[in-house]
Amino acid sequence: MKKAFALLFLFTFFSSYSQNSKSAFDAGEWLKFRMHYGFLNASYATLHVKSDIIDDVPVYHVVGRGETTGFASVFFKVDDTYESYFGKEDGKPYRFIRKINEGGYTKDVEINFDHEEDKAVLNDKKHNKKYNFELQDSIQDLLSAFYYLRNNYDPKDLVKGEAVKLKMLFDDDGIFNFKLKYLGTEVLKTKFGKVECYKFRPLVQSGRVFKEKESLSLWVSTDNNRIPIRIQADLAVGSIKADLDGYNGLKHQFKIIMD
Repeated sequence: MKKAFALLFLFTFFSSYSQNSKSAFDAGEWLKFRMHYGFLNASYATLHVKSDIIDDVPVYHVVGRGETTGFASVFFKVDDTYESYFGKEDGKPYRFIRKINEGGYTKDVEINFDHEEDKAVLNDKKHNKKYNFELQDSIQDLLSAFYYLRNNYDPKDLVKGEAVKLKMLFDDDGIFNFKLKYLGTEVLKTKFGKVECYKFRPLVQSGRVFKEKESLSLWVSTDNNRIPIRIQADLAVGSIKADLDGYNGLKHQFKIIMD
């Protein structure tokens, strides 16, 4: 399950574009997910949107927390925190924090983005190293990407079989091209009832963690919230699934299909 926990924070996407009342989220949104590894109820994770200010810029401050629970924590303990500060007006990331402990695999990273100088400085606190990166168009961190996509892509423009592309920086591996292929719509049965979803396939690197390049699937509600309903992945060893388990502070009505 190593590194698989980060999947939840990698794919919380999609809404119609606007910087006004039509936006997909606002401060106060809180999402909870229950994650399963095989037959185990392995862990829970939350995403909480707050307001803050960085260098006189109004920003959203998103905090993602996750940890294993119950029997799963006995043989594989996870304690992860992800934080992102990104502009309320343009969605640009200003600061990203990643503190994780996954079965003894640890990271303590902070990235500060300087958009006037078009550079980012990554501070690897665990190894006392710093890395400099030149910023590229539409650069996002691991969390800001979720909310940027929720507010900056119109579902009407989605074409089945084609991919949305984005540049991302969240580790010392550097900037990479992220792709999210659209597969159409599907209705899922959830604890809340039936929910119509857009289905996507994030294209990931096969090998150490995933079985194949297209081992990951993502379902996002078609309502104006565009929240993730389910994430499912076939890993190199076993499989993992995350389902929406609770929510609060949604900006729009959560639409449930009534039979």
